Amino acid sequence: MKPFRIKTAALAVALSLLAGSAMAEPVNIEAVMTPTDQIRMDFKDGSKRFVLMVRRTGNATGSGLLAGTSVVEQGWHDINPPFDADPQGYLEMTAENGDVAYLKWTVRAVFTKGEEKPQLHDYGVWELVSGTGQFADKRGIGTLVIKPVTKTDRKYILSGEIGDKP
Repeated sequence: MKPFRIKTAALAVALSLLAGSAMAEPVNIEAVMTPTDQIRMDFKDGSKRFVLMVRRTGNATGSGLLAGTSVVEQGWHDINPPFDADPQGYLEMTAENGDVAYLKWTVRAVFTKGEEKPQLHDYGVWELVSGTGQFADKRGIGTLVIKPVTKTDRKYILSGEIGDKP
């Protein structure tokens, strides 16, 4: 009788894990973000370090629950060229019906040698931390890559999963 109980318990655990992972839906979106407001503080210590506090806006395209949202970034970018950077902030993602998802993000960036000047590579993570309406009972996590589009515009590429809160 004991082996039957162990197998039944193992099956129940396996099914609950499968059901839990099946509940999360993939998210793959991109948004070209354009600055609408920014404050820059340059360090006066002989380094090239600066902090950029920026508000950017854009529209998310792709697939998943966040596709089709309008996006506002509130970011704090601590940049120390030609070495590294530590950007972080929030993305406020508003669906057409007014529901809002709040994503907290953080990135670690490094510079590598480029043909004419150092190139910045931004890789990090995002987390759905709060929301209203359809996003109120959701949680999510994934990766974030930020790529330059123009001197000021950036493409935010988010991949991950969003599911129901436990």
